[in-house]
Amino acid sequence: MWKNTVSRKIAALFLAGGLGLAMMVGPADASRSDHEQARRAVEAGEIMPLRSLLDAIESAYPGQVVEVELEDEDGLLVYEIKVLQASGQRLKLILDARTGDVLRVKSK
Repeated sequence: MWKNTVSRKIAALFLAGGLGLAMMVGPADASRSDHEQARRAVEAGEIMPLRSLLDAIESAYPGQVVEVELEDEDGLLVYEIKVLQASGQRLKLILDARTGDVLRVKSK
């Protein structure tokens, strides 16, 4: 399923039903496979739809979401969300993809 050494990158926000994906890297077949894995994980309740998480993130961390990745970190699926704030500060938020809990916030 998800490999620890390979990040599953999601460049666009989940759109329809919180799940429209556009992959950043890899051939078209790999993108389709990644998309299907993410869709199945949401449908199975293994991860939260990104749209649900973005609503909470946008109010707690105002700014423009510029990148989203779904990654496997040692068996834990996480959303990595990069936000550009009006001040120019960039934030990298790491969220537990299953619960939506914010695990880490890094500013750049």
